[in-house]
Amino acid sequence: MLDLACNCNKGPVQIGEISKRQDISVKYLEQIIRPLKGAKLISSVRGPKGGHVLAKNPDEITLGQIVRLCESRSEPVACVSCPEKCTKSDDCKLRLAWQKATQAFYEKLDSITIANLMD
Repeated sequence: MLDLACNCNKGPVQIGEISKRQDISVKYLEQIIRPLKGAKLISSVRGPKGGHVLAKNPDEITLGQIVRLCESRSEPVACVSCPEKCTKSDDCKLRLAWQKATQAFYEKLDSITIANLMD
């Protein structure tokens, strides 16, 4: 997302270009882009000069949004969102600590935009 934002002045950015600049495989980038397109954070442009562009302004996209979309689990331990996975969830002090840590983590990520990172 940051690469797209930093290179948007050149028009649509092709996955191969991002792959080279960021040293990330094309296949992996394709997997990452799929949920970002589904969430309408990225748009695709078809054609010989096609590629990908941000669908929103960089100041409207937060790291929290991106992490939630790209991570299969948005919390460090499963019992935070699925307390039924553990029989001790109701009185577990550690679970409460993980809940607070997860909340603080996402509050921080939600306060950082792509525009912030571009500065």
